[in-house]
Amino acid sequence: MTQTNELKPVLMFDSGIGGLTVLREARVLMPERGFIYVADDAGFPYGDWEEAALKERVIALFAKLLQEYDPEVCVISCNTAFTLAGADLRSTFPNMTFVGTVPAIKPAAERTRSGLVSVLATPGTVKRAYTRDLIQSFATQCHVRLVGSQNLARMAEAYIRGETISDEAVMAEIAPCFVEKDGGKTDIVVLACTHYPFMANVFRRLSPWPVDWLDPAEAIARQARRKVPLVDGAEHPDSYDFAVFTSGNPDFATRRLMQGFGLKA
Repeated sequence: MTQTNELKPVLMFDSGIGGLTVLREARVLMPERGFIYVADDAGFPYGDWEEAALKERVIALFAKLLQEYDPEVCVISCNTAFTLAGADLRSTFPNMTFVGTVPAIKPAAERTRSGLVSVLATPGTVKRAYTRDLIQSFATQCHVRLVGSQNLARMAEAYIRGETISDEAVMAEIAPCFVEKDGGKTDIVVLACTHYPFMANVFRRLSPWPVDWLDPAEAIARQARRKVPLVDGAEHPDSYDFAVFTSGNPDFATRRLMQGFGLKA
């Protein structure tokens, strides 16, 4: 539990290690805070779950996490988890602040010049009513293609750990993002899974034409900073900056990766 003379930590939650993209940005904006990174690797990938079972799992996990770590704020660095369970988390734990991750459809609609936007996500995020509502609210003037990749989150996890992924396999997942319509071409692809920015350089190299790959990590971190009070004279605590894996057994490559992000695994 948190000591009374110490700032409460920021808890970051993801289905796997994709949320490290958000952690990297949040650390820059909140240097005085300690972080606890929770990876539900025992449940990964979330795209394979039935909605009711996944929602129940996420709520149950947070009941334990909030009791054990008493964080200042929880950042849900996972589109699939937040678009499914965000409202339930807030109603179940009304005294906790949750910062969510949703597909960056609004900024994409504001930036596009061609009017052709693609959303590269997991199947769960693509089929969620939350995602459709975002399009209806912010992107009715655009042609939005939703691309639900069955394999890309797994591939990104492997890629982050240093495994080799074939160009053909990656291209098969991202090819549907590229639309040509009425003389225009897709010019923005929303990365609607926090795993995907780790592979952005691969995507750029394989793209049939240049597009803006929209990474939401910085915007999520900025929102978290707005929710976390600044404390004068606060110093970074020594008791946090660790990663928790629901499997209890991260492999060596994952532990080494966590160390690279300044986390004890």
